[in-house]
Amino acid sequence: MRTISLAIFLFAFWLALSGHYTFALVGAGLLSAVLCALAARHMLVVDPEGHPFQLLKGMVTYLPWLAWEIVKSAWAVTRIILHPGLPISPTMTRVQASQRSAAGIATYGNSITLTPGTLTVGLTNSELVVHALTRDGALDLESGRMDRRVSKFEGTL
Repeated sequence: MRTISLAIFLFAFWLALSGHYTFALVGAGLLSAVLCALAARHMLVVDPEGHPFQLLKGMVTYLPWLAWEIVKSAWAVTRIILHPGLPISPTMTRVQASQRSAAGIATYGNSITLTPGTLTVGLTNSELVVHALTRDGALDLESGRMDRRVSKFEGTL
């Protein structure tokens, strides 16, 4: 099933980038997508980590939530930058990742980094080292709200 979904994804990506839709070119694109998916299967890279389509269900609620968090954080960072006193309090903190898979931990770390004002700078076992622009940003992260949302997205909650 993963091989089929990979072939469909590759073909859709090819169609989006091609811009030419003659019968011969579309056929060549379809053949290329199928051959690439079969080669990936033969190389054993079509697995739950490399092609995690089981996460599609959780993505429906997680991506809008993450987008809203990015907007809120961008607004807060903008206010800090435009403030004459530049009220920053750079902080390094450590947060525990409760995700079970490498993809889940990577999603958590990337979600932290995508949110303006925070940056994941290290990972040891399941503990992330994070730099926050303000102490409030670090406290928000330490509350575990984002960790729980990523765990729910991953399917471990």
